[in-house]
Amino acid sequence: MSDGQIDAFSRNAQGAAQAIRERRITSEALTEFCLERIRQSESQVNAWAHIDPELARRQARAADEALQRMGRPRGPLHGVPVGLKDIFDTADLPTENGTVLDAGRRPPKDALVVSLLRDAGAVILGKTVTTELATYAPGPTANPRDGARTPGGSSSGSAAAVAAAMVPLALGTQTNGSVIRPAAYCGVVGFKPTRGTIARNGVLMQSATLDQVGVFANSVADAALLAKHIMSADAGHGDAPPLAYPDLLGGLQAPLPTPRLAFARSPVWEEAEPATRDIFLQWAKTVVGGLPSAELPQICDTAVVCHRTIGEAELAKAYESYYSRGKGRLSPQLRGMIERGQKVSDSTYGDALAGMAAIGEALSQVFSRHDALITPATTGEAPVGLASTGSPIFCTLWTLCGLPCVTLPLLSGPAGMPLGVQVVGPVGSDARLLRIAQWLMDPSRSEQEPR
Repeated sequence: MSDGQIDAFSRNAQGAAQAIRERRITSEALTEFCLERIRQSESQVNAWAHIDPELARRQARAADEALQRMGRPRGPLHGVPVGLKDIFDTADLPTENGTVLDAGRRPPKDALVVSLLRDAGAVILGKTVTTELATYAPGPTANPRDGARTPGGSSSGSAAAVAAAMVPLALGTQTNGSVIRPAAYCGVVGFKPTRGTIARNGVLMQSATLDQVGVFANSVADAALLAKHIMSADAGHGDAPPLAYPDLLGGLQAPLPTPRLAFARSPVWEEAEPATRDIFLQWAKTVVGGLPSAELPQICDTAVVCHRTIGEAELAKAYESYYSRGKGRLSPQLRGMIERGQKVSDSTYGDALAGMAAIGEALSQVFSRHDALITPATTGEAPVGLASTGSPIFCTLWTLCGLPCVTLPLLSGPAGMPLGVQVVGPVGSDARLLRIAQWLMDPSRSEQEPR
């Protein structure tokens, strides 16, 4: 098989899994291609925190040998390389959480989602760069579409690695906008499922309420493939919501009447750059003959304050040991977050939690009229410079309420950089949301009959 054909599989996880299963390509060949791409591009992109090429090769060879021996794949991701944000514990690679305070840290066992990936047959290619303790101080990663611009954060390395075709799939996390924002900036698909559907066991905890696991891919189908196989209703998974686990892949094949979509400017609409507002409003006119506007309840205006209060109060507790043993080695941004969180009173924190619940209830009424809401994923194109990861403000409301979100690389800004279209659904609508996202990505959708 030619390098060009293998290159296509570095961007197509479903195609790669099928080709490996049918023995048209080996996992070792695909893994070696990804490692070579990393060798060629890593000095410019800096997406990886830890790569052990021999470990990756051993996993790939073992996958090929198992397929030969058993005559069938171990699982649906058999032999497919995956990158992991460096806050997911791995027993065979360091997990340093983006801080010098955890330099050399070697966890005794894998995070639950890493075990699920191995059970599905995936090759763990390496650990991708995270910002400091998954907050705001950037790592060295650059945007592969323009090295002078940020890739976003905190899952910066995962988004950049997928965008640079170094790996077809990667995991990240989101406490505010850390999956959707970097996916949008780098021009890939980012999917954050309903809160709690993916286990956080063995993942660095910043906020017990707000932390959520998400995925990066080059297509909606690949995002569904990865997310489906790391969802778990395991009894030891304390986050699991009282919901039926969605059939994400099956849902993509389901018939879809023209969905009831609406454009939500959201309370932070004025935070978007003027060009972003213009581009989105023009694009919204082209979808199903023009998207109606969704008026969000006024209580949604309090989401940013509620999110900040909950996030900083819980971060202060979660990172207390880092603060006490290495305050001087934390960034000023993180120290400030911790110190503000230490000052949040129990009553203020309780009020914020109550506010979160009230906002979620108000949004459920909005979703009784709409299958999904469309909104920008970011304020604009990826900002120039690597000293900031950009604003997560267009993700805050949805993350606060634990809603499933997906960003699609459908638009471009004035500098030719990606603008992500964020699609948001109600709690538990993950399969339908991805089906809608796939429909939006289909150039022929305009030919479909309106409802």
